Amino acid sequence: MKPALIGLAVFFASAGAAAAQTAAPPPLLAQAFTDHAVLQRGAPIPVWGWAKAGETVSLDFDGQTVQARADASGRWSARLAAHSAGGPFELTARGEAGETQTLHDLLVGDVWLCSGQSNMEFTLRHATNADVEVGASANDQIRLIHIPKVSAATPQSGFGAPTAWRPAGPASAADFSAACFLMGKELQADQHIPIGLIDASWGGSDVRAWMSPEALHRFGGYDDDLAIVRRHAADPVGAATAWSLVMERWYKAHDPGFHWNDPALDDSAWATTPAAGYWEGWGVPALARFDGIVWYRTTVTLTAEQAKGEATIALGPADDMDTSFVNGVFVGGIDSWNAPRTYRVPAGVLHAGVNSIAVRVLDTGGGGGLWGQPKDRFLRLADGSSVPINGTWRWRIAAPLTQTGPAPHAPWQDAVGMVTLYNGLIAPLDGYGLKGFAWYQGEQNISNALEYRRLLPAMIADWRGRFGADLPFLIVQLANFGPAVSQPGESDWAAVREAQRLTVEHDLRTGLAVAVDVGQRYDIHPTDKQDVGHRLALLARHIAYGEAVTASGPRPLGASQAGDRITIRFADVAAGLVVYGAARPIGFEACDGAGHCRFVDATVGKDQVVLDAAGLGPVAKVRYAWADSPVVNLYNSEDLPATPFEIEVR
Repeated sequence: MKPALIGLAVFFASAGAAAAQTAAPPPLLAQAFTDHAVLQRGAPIPVWGWAKAGETVSLDFDGQTVQARADASGRWSARLAAHSAGGPFELTARGEAGETQTLHDLLVGDVWLCSGQSNMEFTLRHATNADVEVGASANDQIRLIHIPKVSAATPQSGFGAPTAWRPAGPASAADFSAACFLMGKELQADQHIPIGLIDASWGGSDVRAWMSPEALHRFGGYDDDLAIVRRHAADPVGAATAWSLVMERWYKAHDPGFHWNDPALDDSAWATTPAAGYWEGWGVPALARFDGIVWYRTTVTLTAEQAKGEATIALGPADDMDTSFVNGVFVGGIDSWNAPRTYRVPAGVLHAGVNSIAVRVLDTGGGGGLWGQPKDRFLRLADGSSVPINGTWRWRIAAPLTQTGPAPHAPWQDAVGMVTLYNGLIAPLDGYGLKGFAWYQGEQNISNALEYRRLLPAMIADWRGRFGADLPFLIVQLANFGPAVSQPGESDWAAVREAQRLTVEHDLRTGLAVAVDVGQRYDIHPTDKQDVGHRLALLARHIAYGEAVTASGPRPLGASQAGDRITIRFADVAAGLVVYGAARPIGFEACDGAGHCRFVDATVGKDQVVLDAAGLGPVAKVRYAWADSPVVNLYNSEDLPATPFEIEVR
């Protein structure tokens, strides 16, 4: 419908407009430098900021003075001499015109950049034993900074909102990344130096959103998307109009209920919504674990006076993507699982009598639906009064995600766009002195797991090129999530875990924190971030600090077949492999050359597992824990779980 197309273009234009704004540069020192900051020890310390073009800026820090001249854009940069851990110190920047900025209570130590999606963003106040963890968080030797969540179509020089470094304590740690904080807390206790933690994470984010434009161009295959992002920066309405055609074509091709926004549709046979909240909680078997498209419909009755003029419709949050219509006219849609939906209803759309409201919700994983409360749904009329949308809501399944496949995302769109989060969150930090990275991401890329095998190393190389070659990069492997299975099968989650494992196998300065035993089957956000933080800290101690600790769980070195026996050799077993809860390890599969897999019995030795391949003939591959939510019981003597894997049999 033409009105829907116009509305969609306006929505996409407005959705990206705020993200395209560039934050005003701060005076003298860049926003990354504030009171209480931690500067990286043991290497020249990069410092930068802003002044008038051509002006000289002087920096004084712990007895040394350096100068820098602002370039034509006003940016200046300098390097302080390498410094050992310690503090507190002051840093003073002076401009030629006498302007001065002094930072107080600075420490020199190790700085870790933590990034990824919602499981890295997951805060300490929501973690297991939150009251205890938050209550014990005070430590002046740990400093925290949270990077504001502002995406951008072009690389930004400053953050999109104010932020500052803060000493760790209940007020600052409660809403900080739990995994990052718990890792940093353990490192500070182990290393006895100041630790700075930077949290730059965004729930639901795609790895491509974290890559720079240059890196994604080098990767290949995304130049058209990058061109659309550049166009959106210069012409949001034009880019959005073009993209609205893409979305309309996709829904027309993949949504059997494409016309269920029609006000004349008879929905009397549709089921009524039994409760507010996620549809998985309604007690309806068909929706218990449903991902895909569900339509909602209801009506609201207005008088002729109420229907006059422009209005606003509020629908509460929707998980994940909505497309909302009033009387068949598209009024808005957002790709965000927790953003309240509030859309403009143009004058002339409402009328006296019964008005139709239809909402298409596409859930891509986890909870789905219009999950707000009834009070969140209302019409705000032109005269300022409100009419509750409290009639009967009806619903109908249109198509499961397995049928539709993943929906396209506007390439400039926040967490699921291209380069948007690099531009908004990482570019303003570009060059800040770091000790290493901690990364918890991948859930958003389960639909392109094979490509993720190349994307993740490309992103790591990109970040190292900007912050320091060979910096340690610590990866949390995806936790278990989803229903248990009784038969072998394919698993997108397992495929992403394999991409993460292979990345680490080919890069000695990376590490894998296996989390396949700490998840929650029906909650994509497990609260056990203590084990995650501990395993990240073990990796850091080994890779970044050179400690002789067993830093990861057992990992396969290879598999060979001799008759009816397949032997898998393992590294990182510490004092030996351990099996919990049974006499034998479980979750092993043998696969033939055609890809048919079956569970097989296994026995465990000190550093090997032997599979019973009797009657199977030649086996091409073996798998372990190859499922969305596998049950695992193979560990090393340090209580670290074996990584899931798929390897060829030699």
